[in-house]
Amino acid sequence: MPQHPHPFTVRRARRTPALAAALLTAAALTASCSGTPAGPPETGRAAPPASGSADAPRGFTLVATGDLLIHDSVIRQARADADGRGHDFGPMLAGARETVAAADLAICHMETVYGPEGGPFTGYPAFRTPPQLAEAVRETGYDSCSTASNHTLDAGAEGVVRTLDAMDRAGLAHAGSARSAEERDTPVLLTAGGARVAQLAYTYGTNGIPVPEDRPWLVNLIDAERILADARAARAAGADVVVVSLHWGTEWQEEPDELQLSLARELTAASTGGRRDIDLIIGTHAHVPQAYEKVNGTWVVYGMGDQLAGVMNDPRGQMGSAARFTFVPPAAEGGPWTVERAEFIPFAVDNDPIRVVSLPQALAEEPDRADHATALERIRAAVLGRGADADGLAMGH
Repeated sequence: MPQHPHPFTVRRARRTPALAAALLTAAALTASCSGTPAGPPETGRAAPPASGSADAPRGFTLVATGDLLIHDSVIRQARADADGRGHDFGPMLAGARETVAAADLAICHMETVYGPEGGPFTGYPAFRTPPQLAEAVRETGYDSCSTASNHTLDAGAEGVVRTLDAMDRAGLAHAGSARSAEERDTPVLLTAGGARVAQLAYTYGTNGIPVPEDRPWLVNLIDAERILADARAARAAGADVVVVSLHWGTEWQEEPDELQLSLARELTAASTGGRRDIDLIIGTHAHVPQAYEKVNGTWVVYGMGDQLAGVMNDPRGQMGSAARFTFVPPAAEGGPWTVERAEFIPFAVDNDPIRVVSLPQALAEEPDRADHATALERIRAAVLGRGADADGLAMGH
């Protein structure tokens, strides 16, 4: 297989963020952070150092969202939204655009792999998604996506290559699957504000499909030692902040399972030279919203639920949260970047037509929508189920 190091530059020109964050408690409080994005680094290479000594590094906001689970009904909707000429996922994702595009760095989870340009395209159980999804995700405002999931090998090595090639063409960075050993071992580094952010991604398994022994780089499997080694390598390559995406947990279970809890404790306890190895963990896979929790001083999102999915037997499968973290630079050079503000934003999927909906915004416009109100409360209960509000987690807008 040919070598495919990351060939593209992550584009950062589209935003000069002025992020309004409404902390919805009894009253709405609005906070903002702003700054001009730094110049784009080439993915997989160390970003240029923050601007000269006269200018302190800027903080940044990071937004992450849950599974893009492209069922048959979602494919049909994309076909309808394109008037039968190809597939257009943009209208379905438009409800997330305001939240996503306002962030300095936005990360999605690309749950499924792509089919050939002309199809055939399929949903569950062996997904082959129209490749136009990558362009719609980029246009929504995402910069990068995790690609390690239990469906990464649904279409074999060809599916991995097709997916990453399409993401490259769209200008989307990716972590979690690879086309070569070189690509697998090259840290994905992105610029956000004045920081260099590394993204790593792993999955618990691949639905019983064996990872080829001669191509182990096709997908990253969860292994604590390997994750920590990768995190330290990313730090050595220049990462100020290391973010780990984990596809883990028990499907349809809101409470984190023992693997999630134990792995979170192990990963967040690890440090090198007195500095933690991992700065943030964001989880996917369970298809239902799960808790956020501060573990050993580091934020862990056990599961964000689904960002986009068709109707399933359990209505929670169309509920999720966007995680938004505001990072601030260290007080002294060489120190850790820290999370100044942690927020979750409840999202759901409306049907007929299928559309992603920001629930706080939707309820502000239609306060009598009982289904939206119920979804928001279910998401809030799950997200705060382990007491994250005591550590400052708030619901954002």
